[in-house]
Amino acid sequence: MTREDIARIERTLEGIGEGQLRAAHSKTDPRGASVHALRAKVSGRGRIEIYAPFPGIEASLCAFAGQEAAFSHAPAPRVLELFYCRTGRIGWNMRGGEAVYLGPGEATVHAAVCCADSTMVFPLGYAEGFMLTADLAMLEKQRPVALALAGFDAARLYERLCTGAPLVLPASPSMDALFAPVLSAAPARRPGLMLLKAQEALLMLFDMRAPEPQAVPVHSGQTELIRRIHADLTAHLDVRYTIEELSRRYLINTSALKAAFKAVYGQPIAAYMKEYRIRESMRLLRETDESIARIAARVGYGTQGKFTQAFRDVTGELPTAYRRNVRSE
Repeated sequence: MTREDIARIERTLEGIGEGQLRAAHSKTDPRGASVHALRAKVSGRGRIEIYAPFPGIEASLCAFAGQEAAFSHAPAPRVLELFYCRTGRIGWNMRGGEAVYLGPGEATVHAAVCCADSTMVFPLGYAEGFMLTADLAMLEKQRPVALALAGFDAARLYERLCTGAPLVLPASPSMDALFAPVLSAAPARRPGLMLLKAQEALLMLFDMRAPEPQAVPVHSGQTELIRRIHADLTAHLDVRYTIEELSRRYLINTSALKAAFKAVYGQPIAAYMKEYRIRESMRLLRETDESIARIAARVGYGTQGKFTQAFRDVTGELPTAYRRNVRSE
């Protein structure tokens, strides 16, 4: 997570207290109506900026800082949802034990019945993204002009992408090019961009071939085990566990452990823990006056030299330079 990401998320969540999820509605078309009423509870802070550019279509910008957010809405038939992850990491535990995990640039598409009662978890403690909700039954009756001219068929789209398990769309330059403009746009430009990008996203889904299922499916029960392992690892940064030790402690074979951890957190255990240790050291460098040697020991490095090398590997600068620069800012 870059300093720019931290600053942007903090600006977005400014004024929102712990345990609060603020929904800001910006209806850009007077004919627009909510696709479905959403109830939510967040562990942390969150903000959803909702636009209704056309009847049956809602597009939202989402930002979260915390551990998880639980959502509940009516299991509306023939409603499609797409979520594109901009930064952070998202695990979405849905009905029937289905779970999908998204890293930056990845997206999921599914029928809204899958997530009627669901929980988003944020393995890295934060996430941002773009959500599109489309009532395809309504769009069958009244299509925006651009969709009609392009031959968009809502019924066909639903049959192809929304009748099975949630799908994960891999990161690609074309998806980034689609969503990046609206995610980085100034507030005054967002209504117009939402009108364009919501329709463009539906056309992208209509034209693409159905993607392959996730390479490593993760059941929500297994997700909870991996989260317990993560809590153990991150609570004792001065201890270095081997894969074999974790396997014996949590009664999971090493191959399943490695595959499930990577599916949930996006990296192998060793690479993830290296970055986690450095992120924690960055916090200590910002917020305390502890010596570099003391911070190195607290995050699990036996010598200051090894810590300095790892810090430079991850951040591109020395710990002393990072502390000096961040405090001058």
